[in-house]
Amino acid sequence: MEYRKLGNSGLYVSEIAYGNWTTHGEQIGQDAASSCVRTALDLGITTFDTADAYAGTRAESALGAALDGVRREGVEIFTKVYFPTGEGKNDRGLSRKHIMESINGSLARLRTDYVDLYQAHRYDYETPLEETMQAFADVVRAGKALYIGVSEWTPDEIRRGAALAKELGIQLISNQPQYNMLWRVIEPEVVPLSEELGLGQIVWSPIAQGVLTGKYVPGAGAPAASRFSTDGGGAKTEHRYMQPAVLERVQELKPLAEEAGLSMAAFAVAWVLQNKNVSAAIVGASRPEQLKDNTTAAGVVLEPALLDKIDGILGDVVERDPAKVESFLERP
Repeated sequence: MEYRKLGNSGLYVSEIAYGNWTTHGEQIGQDAASSCVRTALDLGITTFDTADAYAGTRAESALGAALDGVRREGVEIFTKVYFPTGEGKNDRGLSRKHIMESINGSLARLRTDYVDLYQAHRYDYETPLEETMQAFADVVRAGKALYIGVSEWTPDEIRRGAALAKELGIQLISNQPQYNMLWRVIEPEVVPLSEELGLGQIVWSPIAQGVLTGKYVPGAGAPAASRFSTDGGGAKTEHRYMQPAVLERVQELKPLAEEAGLSMAAFAVAWVLQNKNVSAAIVGASRPEQLKDNTTAAGVVLEPALLDKIDGILGDVVERDPAKVESFLERP
């Protein structure tokens, strides 16, 4: 495993992080979750990412149980706040009330006194940014979080959030966007701005929700129980990743992965890590062997000629338009 600084902070993270978005509390039980976490630790992964809303708070509880007994100083625990965690009007968003209540709930479920990184899961258009950042500053000063991050904020929102954080004397050090070979919308604006402000990217979906593994073959049914499978044995085709042109180009990447000596999944993770502004790529796993495969991407250098070949194959199926980010479409 290799380790990178998170933004311009002094915090090191494992360049491959373990996330439990769709696994813990939903796809797998506690024993399987604990097995995956133990495997991650054995492989050198020290960074674990979750959120209060994942699996209706069960994902945090599962991660807390899996890490119970692990030396706290030897791991970095990240969580997030924004999405609903209850039925009440105040059980969501980035109001002071919800942030203060949510951090306490997260710490209890994670069985820890603090998280290393507390992230705004989305931007809250119903709450003044000043209120949100003041609440985050108070969370940091109370010792409940060491650093602050955001997820899927626009460049303007990131800039204003960073300015307020600086005024309040806290460190906004990260952004958590979707990023992979097929989805590069952060490259035109978010990455240059983050480099300017000292933020690192903690990217999710480096394997494009499984599409970049090559397991989805054009014109064929999806593998059983996969993300894009249907009950009738077919494949969901409405998602942009599942369009025939995309699937055909992905199949053409297989010889390049072989050339690099990697599985398709590890090849996709390695590609993400070539971006110097990426501090960590989040991978999920429901089985320990998936983690063992993904971590072979650690420390891999893909030569410029190989990167050019990837671009040549994918061509116009790559999405680069920031306006396509779903959370950005929710702006008033």
